[in-house]
Amino acid sequence: MKIAYFDCFSGAAGDMIVGAMLDAGLDFEFLKSQIATLGLKGLSLKADETKRAGLRATHFIPLIKEEHHHRHLSDIIKIINDSKIGEKPKQTAIAIFERLAKVEAAVHGKEPNDIHFHEVGALDSIVDIVSAAIGFDALGIEKVYCSTLAVGGGQVKAAHGIMPVPAPATAELLKGVPTVGGPIDKELLTPTGAAILTTVVKDFGVMPPMRIEATGYGAGTLDSEHVPNVVRLILGQSAEDSATTADTVCLLETNIDDITGEIIAHTMDKLLSAGALDVFTTPIVMKQARPAVMLTVICQTTDITRLEEMIFEAGITFGIRRQIVERSKLAREFVTVATRFGNIKIKVGKRGGKIVAAKPEFADCDKAAQEHNVSVKEIMQAAIAEFRKTK
Repeated sequence: MKIAYFDCFSGAAGDMIVGAMLDAGLDFEFLKSQIATLGLKGLSLKADETKRAGLRATHFIPLIKEEHHHRHLSDIIKIINDSKIGEKPKQTAIAIFERLAKVEAAVHGKEPNDIHFHEVGALDSIVDIVSAAIGFDALGIEKVYCSTLAVGGGQVKAAHGIMPVPAPATAELLKGVPTVGGPIDKELLTPTGAAILTTVVKDFGVMPPMRIEATGYGAGTLDSEHVPNVVRLILGQSAEDSATTADTVCLLETNIDDITGEIIAHTMDKLLSAGALDVFTTPIVMKQARPAVMLTVICQTTDITRLEEMIFEAGITFGIRRQIVERSKLAREFVTVATRFGNIKIKVGKRGGKIVAAKPEFADCDKAAQEHNVSVKEIMQAAIAEFRKTK
């Protein structure tokens, strides 16, 4: 599987992301021919080799005649849909703009369809976002990963005046995403860069196991002596089948000593239904020797804020601890086996391409056991026996 890892130690912007793609192998002439189908007047593209703090990189530059055209979401979607770029890049680009409209609406207290885009509605942002969508498809990238996002610091001049860094729209886009201030007092993460990455990235954190095939560096406009203003893109094949995989998740914990078991159970069910990877409780003893439980939720980093809100809204605690942790896991797949009791799914775990675990799905076994009036254990044994015949 072709995967990409964006190393954003110096932030990210739309032109930096596209520059990194070009540096890693995206054909510039192909990109120009695709962007031409957008029908944007007064536009030409340039890609120059440059250096940032001594590091060689590609600088992607949309050259545009001055314009003062503010666009609504519907205008941008029409431009994209009327173009001749592929269907997958169209879907990706539109998803990015819809995400931008949603956060702009939240910031300005409007509905997404009423948002009047300023910076992100300008031609250079349209070109950056559509170019990135084309690049993901043209490079054959199936999954995208990203480092913790450096946002910079200080203040930035925007359409609505002087704003703190990260800008309000950027901060809204970053909910649930690992971020860090610095490394310099400038805006390093733009709304366009944040929108692209938070839309397409599967997981933020450490680089996943992969066999590296290409690297690319995309330059930003800032030329600092202290840090290279570049995004690094690493492309390669997933190493899921050659080793134990690793990813980054969040651990949410809270101690509870004054809530009934029914309410805790109800909250656990809601959290699992909302996408938590796992939810469980541990018996503990709190101050004054009061028996209690610790509620633990394991979730993707992008779900932190949403799941924390659910816990608080349940009224079971006044505080939640959070930890970003790495976990190792087996590469997984599901296979279906035909037994005399019907089809049963088997979850298979692999390490280094070797099967090290196989377990029948309990829900399938339970259903079959009820239909045939036999024990669940008998169904599970039959499923494993059939699975072994295929190996």
